Amino acid sequence: MLLAALAAAATLAAAGLLVAGLRPQIASLPGVGWLTAAAESSATAGASAESGQPVRLRIPAIGVDTGLAPLHLDGAGRLPAPHSYEEAGWYAEGTVPGEPGPAVIAGHVDSVHGRAVFYQLRRLRPGDAVEVQLSCRGEHCPAGQPQTWVAFRVTAVRQYAKSAFPTAAVYGPTPDPQLRLITCGGEFDRSSRSYQDNVVVSAVPA
Repeated sequence: MLLAALAAAATLAAAGLLVAGLRPQIASLPGVGWLTAAAESSATAGASAESGQPVRLRIPAIGVDTGLAPLHLDGAGRLPAPHSYEEAGWYAEGTVPGEPGPAVIAGHVDSVHGRAVFYQLRRLRPGDAVEVQLSCRGEHCPAGQPQTWVAFRVTAVRQYAKSAFPTAAVYGPTPDPQLRLITCGGEFDRSSRSYQDNVVVSAVPA
């Protein structure tokens, strides 16, 4: 069922309006809009009692320090873009960062007003640190520590043409915890109002 859902993955809807002469915000992210079946097939999908959910993201090498908005599939099985250009979003029906499987965080690259939260994402290099803050719940919260941080290190930064996006490789199941940071990249096609590529950063626990 998971492979079928991945093969049928929808695109991330664009937000906002195009202003002539300016580059727009994030366009589409192939594979992010997983169908519900993909989330249902994952034993670690969604926030668990042990780990809570991700609430903040820090990437020191590119100066990112942002809250994380939960992103939920719409009625058509698509994942909408984060409402704010300055805040990234986490696929809330997917894997919690730090648990087995690929956790997905997406963010805008720019907007009609300028740079957005993931504008510098393509500049990351293997070994760079990525930190995700998790909330916790009730008896699972350490005394005096209502939140905890999960540390990752970047292993790869790749750019894919949207027309040849390797959906299964990026979003397929993994036996170990992994993190995917995703935004748009490459040239902007004004006729389709979309960037031609996606930038995908892969990371593993540090």
